[in-house]
Amino acid sequence: MPLLLNNPELLRSQHFIGGTWRAAHSGASFAVADPASGQDFTAVADGDAADARAASDAAHTALEPWRQTSARDRARLLKRWHALILANTDDLAKLICREQGKPLAEARGEVAYGATYVEWFAEEAVRAYGDVIPDQVRGKRMSVVREAVGVVAAITPWNFPLAMIARKIAPALAAGCTVVAKPAEDTPLTALALVWLAEQAGFPPGVINIVCASRTQTPAVVDDWLQDSRVRKITFTGSTPVGKHLARGSASTLKKLSLELGGNAPFIVFDDANLDAAVNGLMAAKFRNGGQTCVSPNRVYVQDSVYQAFADKLAARVAALKVGPGNADGVQIGPMINARAIEKISLHVQDALAHGARLLLGGSAVRNDLASGPFYYAPTILGDATTDMLLFKEETFGPVVPLFRFSSEEQAIQMANDTPFGLAAYFYAADAARIWRVSNHLESGIVGINEGALASEAAPFGGVKESGYGREGSRYGLDDYMHTKYLCQGGLA
Repeated sequence: MPLLLNNPELLRSQHFIGGTWRAAHSGASFAVADPASGQDFTAVADGDAADARAASDAAHTALEPWRQTSARDRARLLKRWHALILANTDDLAKLICREQGKPLAEARGEVAYGATYVEWFAEEAVRAYGDVIPDQVRGKRMSVVREAVGVVAAITPWNFPLAMIARKIAPALAAGCTVVAKPAEDTPLTALALVWLAEQAGFPPGVINIVCASRTQTPAVVDDWLQDSRVRKITFTGSTPVGKHLARGSASTLKKLSLELGGNAPFIVFDDANLDAAVNGLMAAKFRNGGQTCVSPNRVYVQDSVYQAFADKLAARVAALKVGPGNADGVQIGPMINARAIEKISLHVQDALAHGARLLLGGSAVRNDLASGPFYYAPTILGDATTDMLLFKEETFGPVVPLFRFSSEEQAIQMANDTPFGLAAYFYAADAARIWRVSNHLESGIVGINEGALASEAAPFGGVKESGYGREGSRYGLDDYMHTKYLCQGGLA
């Protein structure tokens, strides 16, 4: 089925380098599949090291003029981009739905969410203040200014193909950096459309450059940027093993890094919690994008005395979820992204059952008249989960809820922190003293307290431990794209 857009210009298939759309240096291309059917429906340029180098050449050439552009003028361009994103919401949502699979309503929400970062950093661009340090010695003036890091390489994931690239490019541009970007091989079309809109907004040539690459060519593209001393920062969202590779690879040139890596989020329900609110929060946090989010609850801990009541309420809600292609009416759970995702979800469920979990709901792939493709998986609830199961140690990244029992607050905290990851954590409780105790003891960069929807452009997003470092969004998000420079002027007495 063809992809029908109101503005066909948004469907791009080439790299954007130095202000021009161009084929890959090698002439190669790779296919993009629709996860709803599993079938290829278009192809885009397949970049290599030569394309990566051309992009960094263009970004380096554009850097100084862009850095010298006033913050007010950079903000105006970002505002124009923001307006164009919103004006093209329906087409962008169709692209997201087609290449990533999420329901159209969620895709529209992602467009709005991603646009908020562009607007936020347009406003932050004019607020990158410095400081004057009080005189320490007569005749000597000390001050601090903040300057753009330089060329930034942004490497983004497939699960939020618009929001993640907007969340990285917008602060970079606001700070005065130029950008080279590589979207995930599963979802290049949304990123290309977003960059086309930036071109229409009037950003100068070379300020934004995008190179697509297949799974086999991605290492060549990224490694070229890692080795290029002109690329001064890497910002990456994805798996912890890849994040560690980027950290090692950037060491020779000591690049600045922002790494938003894997998660293993706990969701704790205490016996004084409002159970209906906790179920609502879990539904929002867990089943958004079919569980394919880095802050999705992966381990749900429920106190013994409310375990059964919570499980019954949750099962009733999950059983009502409609699975199917994202463009079908009323669908809440779309397809998983690809065959590898289905394999991992199935492995985790089967391993849990083999280790004594009880299947309360779901537990298998879905194939029917509506969900006829190979990448659908039923929303699943597993009871009596234990720490010896794979889903305790690894992020499932799918619509699977394992329920663990706990008896005491101390046990819940210990279990929640028993992971090398620390991106997001959630808990539901009523007692004010407990809320502060648990908040202080959870080892996580983000904590949801009686709340399942955490993300906001105004809040810092990022993790601790092996979930990475650096923050995106908020006033802190601009800092990751800037250096602090100290100026000391003497002879003023």
